[in-house]
Amino acid sequence: MATETVVHHDIENDSKEWDGGKSPFKISYGKLMMWYFLLSDAFTFSGFLIAYGALRFSMPTWPVPDFVFKTAPFNNLGFGHGVNMPLIFVTFMSFLLIISSVTMVRAVQEGHRENRKGVVFWMILTIFGGLGFLGCQAWEWTNLIGTEHMTMTVDPFGTHSEAGAYLNEDGSVSDETFQAGSPYILHKVANNHGNEDHSASGHEENASEEHSAEGHGEEHGFTPAHTEPGDYAGYTISDRGYIQRKYVVSEGQYEGQIKTSAFGPKAFGALFFFITGFHGFHVFSGVLFLLIIMLNAASGVYVNRKNGYEMVEKIGLYWHFVDLVWVFVFLVFYLL
Repeated sequence: MATETVVHHDIENDSKEWDGGKSPFKISYGKLMMWYFLLSDAFTFSGFLIAYGALRFSMPTWPVPDFVFKTAPFNNLGFGHGVNMPLIFVTFMSFLLIISSVTMVRAVQEGHRENRKGVVFWMILTIFGGLGFLGCQAWEWTNLIGTEHMTMTVDPFGTHSEAGAYLNEDGSVSDETFQAGSPYILHKVANNHGNEDHSASGHEENASEEHSAEGHGEEHGFTPAHTEPGDYAGYTISDRGYIQRKYVVSEGQYEGQIKTSAFGPKAFGALFFFITGFHGFHVFSGVLFLLIIMLNAASGVYVNRKNGYEMVEKIGLYWHFVDLVWVFVFLVFYLL
């Protein structure tokens, strides 16, 4: 007797397999495009930071971050007088941005729960964190440009490549000594428009803690008698009004030679303002997007979509990326 074989077609199981119409990765088109954008932006920041690192380690001298970024707003208010706390202000900036990333996570979580009020509350806190960071960065730029006189083309922060002693105004050797690797800053003098007199260059790590308007302290009370551009016995006034003190080398193959404290590498100021400004633009853009999406969430635009507030999740990806980039910017500029 012949045996019949009956093949049963499992229609139910076939319907569960991917038919080509839906993505097997379970990710929306919008989030996929956001990941593409973040990947391309990561390559951009990587190129900038690698360029900075290449220039940083190819230069014989480079400004010391602990010295350049040692000032803070409370120093000008009289707090922390005589206390050496390098990088304390930029650490506070970083803390604000990291905390805002935590509040962004909470906003995304509330979005998955379809909790509109929770989304709005945590996004508001994220916006405040971003605005706080931008405010701190604005003060830092104002201090470096308006007080320390650093620009895209002029870097007043230098580092001694050899030990020596500064000269007095009459050209004699003073008791103001420094070691190789000691940082200093070139200050500006008063001009003919009545600006306040700024102190001279040569502030080392162990210099007096008496703070002037520049925030890095007056260099042992040195005030030049001549403020017009030119070369004098113990110092030089550059065409831009910077005081460059002369010093005699005390050791090494150039012992006994008289040299002049030079400007720092131009690349430092140019790259600092460009890269931190580029990142600041990302933070500013992120704050605007956060504000728009928060207002949409508060008005109930995303309620009917029932997609777990996906728009909040997408801006959250961008915000976390901005925070992550700052970690590398902080490492490169403020710690190396």
